[in-house]
Amino acid sequence: MTTLIATAITAFVISFLLIPVIIKYSQEKNLMDIPGRRKIHKKLTPSLGGIAIFIGFGIASLIWIEPNMWAEIRYVLIAQAMIFFIGIRDDIVPLPPFTKLAGQIIAATILISLMDLRLRSFHGILGIHELPLWVSYTFTIFTIIVITNSFNLIDGLDGLAGLLAVISFLALGTWYFLAGDMAFAALAFSMIGAVIGFLYFNWEPSKIFMGDTGALVIGITLAIFVIRFIDAHVTMPVEHTVRFASAASAGVGVLMIPLADTLRVFIIRIFRGQSPFTADKSHIHHSLMRLGLSHSQAALLLGFLQLAFILLSIGLRNYANAIALPALVLPAVILSISLDWMLRRKVA
Repeated sequence: MTTLIATAITAFVISFLLIPVIIKYSQEKNLMDIPGRRKIHKKLTPSLGGIAIFIGFGIASLIWIEPNMWAEIRYVLIAQAMIFFIGIRDDIVPLPPFTKLAGQIIAATILISLMDLRLRSFHGILGIHELPLWVSYTFTIFTIIVITNSFNLIDGLDGLAGLLAVISFLALGTWYFLAGDMAFAALAFSMIGAVIGFLYFNWEPSKIFMGDTGALVIGITLAIFVIRFIDAHVTMPVEHTVRFASAASAGVGVLMIPLADTLRVFIIRIFRGQSPFTADKSHIHHSLMRLGLSHSQAALLLGFLQLAFILLSIGLRNYANAIALPALVLPAVILSISLDWMLRRKVA
C-alpha cells in the first residue's frame, strides 16, 4: 500500500505543477474553450488539462511500477496514448465524430488482440454464460466505446468528471490491490493522484477543463479496468475473499452515473424526435442546475450517488446478477424519473 500511495502522490505533484504551465500556454496561444449555447461556462477557459493528467499518470507509472509488470500493462499505455493524441487533436482542431470513433475501435482492437482483454461471459445475465468468440470480441469493442464516450459526455460541469473518476478508480484500485493485482492497482492510484492534481484547478470556479484529451483517456482506462474486473471472475475461485458473484452488475455499478446519464439523454432525445447524438442540455448535471444547484453542489451530489451505487454493489456481491442488476438499475430509474418530475413541477 505504501507504494500505491507514493504512486498517487507522484502523479499528483506532476499534474499539479503542470496545470499552471498549460493554463499560461493556452492563454498565450489562444487555445481556449469558447462559451456557447449548450455550454454552461461563461468565459474563455483553457481545455487541455488532460495533458497534465496523462503526463502525471504516465511518469508516476514509469517510476513506481516494477519492470517485470510492464509486459502485462504495456498495451494499456499504447491504447491510452492513441486516445490521448486523438483527444489533443480534437481539443485544438475538432475531429469528425467518425474519425474519433475509428480511433477508439482501433485502440479497442489492440487491447483485445494483443492483451486478450475481453468479456468472455455474461455471467448468467439473460441466462447467458460463455460467449462465442466473435460475440465476445464484438461486445467488448461495444463496451469500450460506450464506457469511453459515456465518461466523455458526463464531462460538462466543473469538477464532476474528475470527482467521478477519483471515486471509481479508488473502488477499482482497492479491489485490484486486495486481489493481488499490483500492476493495475498502481495504475489506478496513479490516475487518482493525477486527477486530484487537476481537480484543484477544475473545481468551481474552474480555471481549466480536462477536454476530450482527459475525458477520453480516463474513459478508456475505466473501460479497461471494468472489463478486466468482470473477466477476472470467470476463473477466480469461488472461495476467494474478494470475489463478486455479481461481477457484471458491479461493473455497471462502479460507473452507474455516466452510464445512466448516457442512456437517459439518448432516450430523451429519441422521444423528442432528435438524433441521440445531438448535443443539448438534457444531461443530469444540466437538470440539477436548473433546479438551482451550483456546479459544486451538483458535482458533490452526483459523486455521493456514484459512491452509493458502489457501496450497493459491494452489498450485493454475494447475490446472482439476476438479483443484483435489477437492484442497481431500479434506483437509477427512480432517481431519473424523480428528477424529471421535479423539473416539471418547477416549470409549472
